[in-house]
Order: sequence, then structure tokens, then C-alpha cells
Amino acid sequence: MLHKINLEHILFLDIETVPEQENFNLLEDAKKELWEQKSKYQRRDEYSAEEFYDRAGIWAEFGKIVTISVGYFKFQGDQRSFRVTSFHGEESKILKDFKILLDTHFNHPKHLLCGHNGKEFDFPYIARRMIIHKIELPEKLNLFGKKPWEIAHLDTMELWKFGDYKHYTSLKLMANVLGIASPKEDIDGSMVKEVYYKEKDLERIIKYCELDVITTAQVFLRLRGDDLLEEEEIKRI
Repeated sequence: MLHKINLEHILFLDIETVPEQENFNLLEDAKKELWEQKSKYQRRDEYSAEEFYDRAGIWAEFGKIVTISVGYFKFQGDQRSFRVTSFHGEESKILKDFKILLDTHFNHPKHLLCGHNGKEFDFPYIARRMIIHKIELPEKLNLFGKKPWEIAHLDTMELWKFGDYKHYTSLKLMANVLGIASPKEDIDGSMVKEVYYKEKDLERIIKYCELDVITTAQVFLRLRGDDLLEEEEIKRI
């Protein structure tokens, strides 16, 4: 059924997140206590709450989005291109700009959002941060009252599971086994906090996020049996 989806109707996306503060000691006392409670199960007795705080960015209640990268296909006759861009700046601006994109260009029932592990991470994270910032949810992220088949989300990791709910496969591993050339990334997800707070190199993070969007699109093409994107077809705008 994937081959029946019009590629121009899909918005591919990825987000990068960091802890809301550079370190645990900058949190208010109430938030410190809440973090201790929230992280207790994951860290057990191996780490203190302070030591574990480097991982706080994966929870929307304790982290923030520093960039949302998106990509979409355009066809002009037989010519195909994949256009990539990113939203960055203050988190509220990132979320508002992303909402405008969804509300103006990807607001029709035919439109779909696609990410790798997007259903478990990217989509709910964005929605939660929008609620925190008092931003009205765009239709594509407002799932309340919708039936499963009415939710316009695609997830390349879910597609790879083939019904196996216990299986997790990273985007990098999927790209490898599907014969997709690995992009030359100089960082990985575990380094984003340090690059953001210590190096203050947001452009480096944006480049990494955009490469993940491109790889997600490549994986989706392989799952459909389509030809992969060539470098000259990728346009950064």
C-alpha cells in the first residue's frame, strides 16, 4: 500500500532536544524533586538524579526542542527533488513556525507526517511542548477523539516492525541493512546537549537533524521499492 501514497503529501521530520537547563543545579527545587521521582526507575541505584540529568532532554516535561527539521518531495514532470529546511531559535518560535507550516501547507486529510520512531517520540514531544507553551495544536498533532485510521502519521520504525511491538531498530541500523549510504555525521544524539550548551554550535545540530530527515526519506523510499535520492536531488532551503 505504501506505493499508493503520493510522496508530495508526506512531510518528513525530525527533532533535536536538550535538557531545559544546562545542568541539574539550575533547576528550581520543586523541579529537582520531580526529576528525581521521574528518573528513579530508569537510573535505579546506578546514577544520582544529578548524574542522570544529561538524559533529561528525552522527556518533554524536562527538556526542550532546539530544532525541527523537515523535508518534502517536489515533482516537476520527471524531475524529482527533496527539499529540506529547519526551524530554530527560541522554542516557542520553533513551535509556532512549525504550526504555521502544518496549518498552511500540510492541513488536508491527504497529508501525512513521517518520522523514525515519530509516533513514540517526535510527534508526542512536539505536541506536549506546544501545550506547555500554550500553542493550539495543529490538526495533524491533535489526536483526541480520532480513530486509529484517522491519525495521519507514518513511522519508518513501525513499518519495519511488521507487527512486532517489541522490536526497536535505530535509523542508522535500518539505513545500513537497507544499503543506504550512511551520511557523514560528526555527532550523534548523545552529544547534542554538549554541542548546544558547551560548544553553542546550533548549526552543527541542525545539520545533524537534517541528515536524519534525509535518511528517513531514503528509508521510506526503500520500503516502497523506489529509487533512492541522488545528492543532486536534495535541496536545502
